[in-house]
Amino acid sequence: MKTLYTLVFVLSITIGAFGQGSKLNKADKKYDKYSYIDAIEIYEKVAEKGYKSVELFEKLGNAYYFNGELDKASKWYGELFALNQEVDSEYYFRYAQALKAEGNYEKSNQYMELFAQKTDDSRAKLYQQNKDYLTDIDAVSGKYTMDKTDVNSEFFDYGPTFFGKQIVFTSSRSEGNQYTKIHDWTKQNFTDLFVASIDNDGKLGSVENFSKTVNTKYNESSPVFTKDGKTMYFTRNNYNDGKKRKSDDKVIMEKIYKAELVNGEWTNVKEVPFSNDNYKTAHPTLSPDEKTMYFASDMPGSFGFSDLYKVSIDSNGKFGTPENLGPTINTEGRETFPFVDADNNLFFASDG
Repeated sequence: MKTLYTLVFVLSITIGAFGQGSKLNKADKKYDKYSYIDAIEIYEKVAEKGYKSVELFEKLGNAYYFNGELDKASKWYGELFALNQEVDSEYYFRYAQALKAEGNYEKSNQYMELFAQKTDDSRAKLYQQNKDYLTDIDAVSGKYTMDKTDVNSEFFDYGPTFFGKQIVFTSSRSEGNQYTKIHDWTKQNFTDLFVASIDNDGKLGSVENFSKTVNTKYNESSPVFTKDGKTMYFTRNNYNDGKKRKSDDKVIMEKIYKAELVNGEWTNVKEVPFSNDNYKTAHPTLSPDEKTMYFASDMPGSFGFSDLYKVSIDSNGKFGTPENLGPTINTEGRETFPFVDADNNLFFASDG
């Protein structure tokens, strides 16, 4: 009888392990396809059953991290480090960022110290050079007053730019979106470009879809316009003329496209010549003289996950060879969303 009980116990453990493994395999396939929301749902159910592993907690943290939900990423990175096992140094950085987003600066700094001990990464060096960064932030705070606009939705709204007396921006809102197509990464609509008028007091009017010829069933975002209003550069997934193309590892990358305004319609949509099926080019902006485009990319030669580049544009609209802005600007992290003001000052986002 004892042998029977032992056999039943072993079988139950084996079947349970097999079931969890099957669920993890399914989640891993979702994760590898950037279907982070679906992957999270499965991973969390497995974790709730008491299963623990470095890979599980890394992927759960990453799925939230790359969706910008850093408070939830912090929870799972915390579980990762509670295992007291060896992990890649990048996870020390990501956990520090997630803790910082929660306002837990003391613990964030502790993990940045550990990150600095494990790598000669430029982000670690920058931290070591200025550990009192909060004081610096306080010193320059209060310069501006920020208010929410009336066009915000419960969905993603970002990447605005001026177009005459209008503002054009990116949104994943369902109302007004040209297509109802849900993105596996976010479980929101693929983004379109939207437009709203600006009155003399700076108040934004009603929101409309920007262009049926520019917006597609995939993502469009972050436009910029020439001063004459006749040319637009913008970001779109690798899709044009009804055809999508994928990278060698089956991913639809982001590319920069150019469109021209002809008889009131945006047309002649073409990708810029330095885009490529196997890496991302995104978020273009123009210098005041419109002779230089700045953009983000992970093309070969990049320092990190996303670097800033510049490329010349001649009087005929032809592009030169993209140049990386170098290690003074770029880190091993993510630099993106460049903007150049009228005085040629470069502004950009970075987690490095």
